[in-house]
Amino acid sequence: MTAVQRTDARRNRELLLAAAHEAFGESGPEASLNDIARRAGVGPGTLYRHFPTRAALLAAVLQERVDRLCARAEELAASRPPGRALATWLRALVAHARVNQGLGGALLLEGPDAPGTDDCHRRIENAAAAVLARAQRDGSARPDLSPADLLRLTLGIAVTSTRRGPEEEARVERLLALVLDAARPPAPTATPTTEPAGRDGQH
Repeated sequence: MTAVQRTDARRNRELLLAAAHEAFGESGPEASLNDIARRAGVGPGTLYRHFPTRAALLAAVLQERVDRLCARAEELAASRPPGRALATWLRALVAHARVNQGLGGALLLEGPDAPGTDDCHRRIENAAAAVLARAQRDGSARPDLSPADLLRLTLGIAVTSTRRGPEEEARVERLLALVLDAARPPAPTATPTTEPAGRDGQH
């Protein structure tokens, strides 16, 4: 393959992924592959050369979205205080999970030979561990909270929030606020003070 052919192939792949992001966002994981090829300005044969199956295309789209989520964790770690970085990234995680749980479910339905989601989950857990550890070192997150438990708490919001609209968005924000409150270190317990005894030994 010549340099020009490699450049064209790379460009076609990028166009197909961009079109797939758009189509899956509008129609879900069952979006027409022919429509995706049309949006990308290529023929169906070009799509199938890059992505031989629907599962391969779904996996590539999911991987790109996980790339962005993990890059967001690194960006926040470099630019925000640890506690704020954790809160902002968890909000991004909930948004990611709400949008992409249909893609993950569709991949699982493709069968045992389909590209799995294990690598995506591992990378998200690693990103969560890094953001959480920084907040724990800073004292803005409780030390006994594990990345796995944090993910279970946060992703549970996405799993139970399938509707859209202002009321649902407010509910998501309220639940996330509860998770963030639970992630903070408990307030120190006040030590009761003892009044000095009087001359007669009475308080």
